[in-house]
Amino acid sequence: MSAILSADDLNDFISPGVACIKPVETLPQKSTANQEHTYEVTTEDKVQPEDLPPAQISLTDCLACSGCVTSAEAVLISLQSHAEVLNVLDAYPEIPLTHEHHGTAINEFEDSGESKIFVASVSPQVRASLAAAYGISEKEAGYIVDQLLSGPQGLRSGGKHGSGFTWVVDTNAMRESVLVLTADEVSDSLDSQDSTAAGQTDDSLAKRPILSSACPGWICYAEKTHPFILPHLSRLKSPQALSGTFLKTVLSKSLGIHPSRIWHLAVMPCFDKKLEASREELTDVSWRHEDTSDSAAPPVRDVDCVITARELLTLASSRGTSLRTLPLQPLPSYFTPPFPERSLESFVSKVSRAEQSLATGTSGGYLHHVLMNFQARNPGSELVINRGRNVDVVEYVLMSQEKQPILKAARYYGFRNIQNLVRKLKPARVSRLPGAKPTVRPAAGRRQPVSRNVASTGGSGSDYAYVEVMACPGGCTNGGGQIRVEDAREVLGPSQGEPLDASIKPSPHEQRAWLARVDEAYYSMESESEAEMEPETRLPLAKKEAKIHDDLQRWSDYMDIPLSKLVYTTYRKVESDVGKDQTPANDTSRVVELAGKIGGGW
Repeated sequence: MSAILSADDLNDFISPGVACIKPVETLPQKSTANQEHTYEVTTEDKVQPEDLPPAQISLTDCLACSGCVTSAEAVLISLQSHAEVLNVLDAYPEIPLTHEHHGTAINEFEDSGESKIFVASVSPQVRASLAAAYGISEKEAGYIVDQLLSGPQGLRSGGKHGSGFTWVVDTNAMRESVLVLTADEVSDSLDSQDSTAAGQTDDSLAKRPILSSACPGWICYAEKTHPFILPHLSRLKSPQALSGTFLKTVLSKSLGIHPSRIWHLAVMPCFDKKLEASREELTDVSWRHEDTSDSAAPPVRDVDCVITARELLTLASSRGTSLRTLPLQPLPSYFTPPFPERSLESFVSKVSRAEQSLATGTSGGYLHHVLMNFQARNPGSELVINRGRNVDVVEYVLMSQEKQPILKAARYYGFRNIQNLVRKLKPARVSRLPGAKPTVRPAAGRRQPVSRNVASTGGSGSDYAYVEVMACPGGCTNGGGQIRVEDAREVLGPSQGEPLDASIKPSPHEQRAWLARVDEAYYSMESESEAEMEPETRLPLAKKEAKIHDDLQRWSDYMDIPLSKLVYTTYRKVESDVGKDQTPANDTSRVVELAGKIGGGW
């Protein structure tokens, strides 16, 4: 997976699996103009080699199929790269904007109709990776990213049109919204258990235990190999996806342009985020009005391209820019126009609205916020922490003043630990013997009854209310797209006492020390002074959540779209064709349908 594999590291030959659904009928047919010697018998040395065209397999084809068992997906995600960013910037001029009534509008006299608005969203883990590489603070790393994407010394200094990114958004703003909605989702799920006991069911809610869905590597694994997990996945979009939905919806309406003229770049710590951006579910089809005239138009992705922290270095060098030479200060105001819809400007605030600490973890603090939410609802409650078999497995039990369990949750990072979690959640096998009771097979391999005791540890897993699941050991700061020790050696140079030979493989101790530096930079956001934080950051938890709910409802009202269509997504089981009989006529139509999709389902 992406934690140890990147597209840049692969040089092996990748071939499709035996059940690849790519239709060979679409390839150009061999010319039959000269068939006078069709049945001629000749010797092998006189046979002319056939000049066959190469097979074309796109990212769309591979995302719609589970037949391949190779690293083809990891290779094809290179279609979203720094080169794609530069190609788009050079192909389309930037839409000229004017300031009207303290807002922003398009200058219609200069708009060619083929120009685009370029926007970007950057995750805090990427800024932490840059901060560790250059020995600066996380805030200064954010200034570097802004200067590169929007400043005069960055991408705007070259290219055909001198285009750059008009707005660079911090994904922390949308992450705060996802955290609040996650706590609501867990609460609704627990309430639905009481309704289920009374005979009422709500299929729109995730089943307990709710599993976080912000990690695309984990979602890919669940959809392809363990479909029984899908009902447990959180229905909420990730901060990357929600940022894309917000930017495409609000900018298209406020500026009066089609969403396809807004090009959104996401800078993330993980290569799998490229696959997430390609999902069919994360397009304007999920939120656009059904009565629009362009309902038959091709879907427009909420996120057009994803690059990682390492690719950000390559993007800068491709423009002849060195990140270490860019100013460590905010951009002048004339490079950052005000957001067109001022009532929703809080969603794109540059100030981090959430503290990062050891308690929140390195992946956004989903579990931490759920626990803090329920602890605030139960004054006097105490949180009991139980360490697992390694540092990436932790269980939390919220105990009341009477020492009764209120809520149990857990954190599982890394695929080895995720596999243990999946085994615990595997549905009970019904014995064929008369009168036998359902049993499950725990990780230890011994059968035992399904445990519903909230206070127990190491049980079946069904007693959890919420589990934060991430594919990378150590969480998102250890994402496969983060700057590595080898990259940092080149960045730091001899002035920092580091060797320039990037081919020297770092030792495990060096790798752990490097990850600790990244984590330290990530947690440095906690030290942000009280005066620099926005007022809502200093509000009590309940008032802060209420304000976020108001902001989300204001977004829904402005777009006249139900909030559920803006913030929720869906998942589906990926079927494999290996060993299955297929009817040719139906297979052709199925292939055409799959090949026409832009992603969705891995």
